[in-house]
Amino acid sequence: MDRGGHSFCVQSVAKTPLLTVTERLERTKALDRAVRVLDSLVGAVLPDGRLRALLRGQWLGHAPHPLLTDLPIGAWTSSLILDFAGGVSAERAADLLLGVGIATVAPTAATGWSDWSETLTPEQRRIGIVHAGTNIAAASLFSGSLLRRREGRRRSGKLLSLAGAGALSVGGYLGGHLSYARSVGTGAR
Repeated sequence: MDRGGHSFCVQSVAKTPLLTVTERLERTKALDRAVRVLDSLVGAVLPDGRLRALLRGQWLGHAPHPLLTDLPIGAWTSSLILDFAGGVSAERAADLLLGVGIATVAPTAATGWSDWSETLTPEQRRIGIVHAGTNIAAASLFSGSLLRRREGRRRSGKLLSLAGAGALSVGGYLGGHLSYARSVGTGAR
C-alpha cells in the first residue's frame, strides 16, 4: 500500500548506490521551501480547469509527459550521434536536431509540471524538483551548445552537448524513479 491507501504492484528493487542517493533526496526537507515556491507558481500558471486537464492527458487516457520526453531526448541524442559519427557533412543536421530538442522543451515541461502539481507525497515532490532542475540544466547546456555552434565554436558546442547529456541522464533517471517507483503520472493513486 502507498501512503494514499491505494495498492499497486512495485517490483522489489536491489538497493544500489544510486537508489540510496535518490532515497536520501526524497527525505531532504531542505527542498521543501523550493517545493512551496514552485507549487504556488505552478498553481498560478496552471490553475484547475481545461488547461490542466489537457496537460494531464485526460483526453489521452494517461499522462502525456512520458511520451513527450522522447522528443527532446531523442533529438538531443541523435544530435550527439551526428556530432561524433557524422562528420562535417552532418553538422547542419546535428544543429537542427539541437533546435528541435530545445523547441520541444516547453510542452514537455508544461505536462511535467502539471503531473507534479498533482503528486501526493512530499517525497515525490522533492524528487520532482530535482528532476526539473536537472532537466533545466540540460536544456540550458544544449541551448548554449547551439549558440556556440552558431558562433562557429563547434568544439565547445559539442562539449556543452556532452555536459547536457550528463544532466539529461540524471533527469531521466529521476523521472523514471517518479514514474515507476513512485507512480507519479500513472493514475495509480
